[in-house]
Amino acid sequence: MLRDDNASVELTGSTVFKDERKQAYLNPDGADRPLISPVPAATLDRARRYRLERLRMKMREWDCGALLLYDPVNIRYAFDSSNMSIWTMHNPSRYALILADGPAIIFEFEGAEHVNDGLPGIDEIRPSKSWIFFTAGNLIEPRLKAWADEIADLVKGNGGNRRIAVDRLEPAGAFELTERGFTLLDGQELAERARSIKSADEIELMRWTIRVCEAGMARMYEASEPGRTEREIWAELHFENARSGGEWLETKLLTAGPRTNPWYQECSDYVVKRGEMISFDTDMIGPYGYCADLSRSWTCGHVAMNTKQREIYAAARDQIEHNLSIIRPGMTFREFNERSWRIPEKYRPYRYTLALHGTGMADEWPGVLLHPDFDPGFSGVIEENMVLNVESLIAEAGSESIKLETQALITSRGAERLDSFHWEEV
Repeated sequence: MLRDDNASVELTGSTVFKDERKQAYLNPDGADRPLISPVPAATLDRARRYRLERLRMKMREWDCGALLLYDPVNIRYAFDSSNMSIWTMHNPSRYALILADGPAIIFEFEGAEHVNDGLPGIDEIRPSKSWIFFTAGNLIEPRLKAWADEIADLVKGNGGNRRIAVDRLEPAGAFELTERGFTLLDGQELAERARSIKSADEIELMRWTIRVCEAGMARMYEASEPGRTEREIWAELHFENARSGGEWLETKLLTAGPRTNPWYQECSDYVVKRGEMISFDTDMIGPYGYCADLSRSWTCGHVAMNTKQREIYAAARDQIEHNLSIIRPGMTFREFNERSWRIPEKYRPYRYTLALHGTGMADEWPGVLLHPDFDPGFSGVIEENMVLNVESLIAEAGSESIKLETQALITSRGAERLDSFHWEEV
């Protein structure tokens, strides 16, 4: 039951939601209040320790003297340190250095050192040396050399070898490090392989992010009435994520009616009409920095689907259910591809290229392509404690698109769905 404190009126779930199955997803403490995480602090601390050790384990396997991180997602994974993540994605001005036989150091944006207070994985906080053109201008070269000298001195001073794994670095920075005798390795691969295996504590954090996402989806469902724009409906997810401690949405994939096909159009001021299909992909980076990547499709006005909508929706459900059912730990990507659902010819020109992909603090490795696009040379194995998303996009010439996606933990028995927001009835 929900209470409007201003009006002192109680509202039953059936008043709030037109589909009673979705009542449970609205914030049970009230539509006017953010969700408050029940996850204990000890769970987050254990996840932090596990993640940093995963990176160090991969460093030992790769024989790296150091791991240099610029990607904000990798920095968050390593230290749970977050500062202006979207801005620093395109302005690389904070970074981290994890030394194989030494400390883990965060180089923080000047004046923001305090955002790292209390993070247990960080041994030292230093001011970053930024050499991006925005702030360095004609002083790039001396700042770049000072940056490279500091990195080199730290690695050499802690007895590390000269193999540095780097996730993302401008060519000039790579040149300066190689000039100082270092060999650079692909730190993005190292980080994503480390991130691919989740601990039980990570799964608990991820379940909460999904809970917040589903509350946002419930708001979107309620807002899916004739006369609303795509942007208005999409904004409900932003609202629930932001007020409940989440971070950002990676895409703007919500469209309606004729704008659903072809896929990959961004939400707009298109005014949705009764009976049109609304299809979306959340791509939500939520609380604790974890991703909830869920897709659903439903009709505007919550009316029954027409014949064509039911046909393509049923095909999308078939794809999801079949591919979920065959996943087992130990299965190679090639074996999955060979046994996966075969998309009918009439849907192929409008297909989604991915059948599966990993998910953690963002979409991540592995990205297993749909069978028409799969390369037999793409190697890898589905492992226990991966989180994989199972995808479907179904459309044909002249139809709307149905987009469905579910997020699943790989257990010893197979794929266990982490989301539970209802599919539509057809």
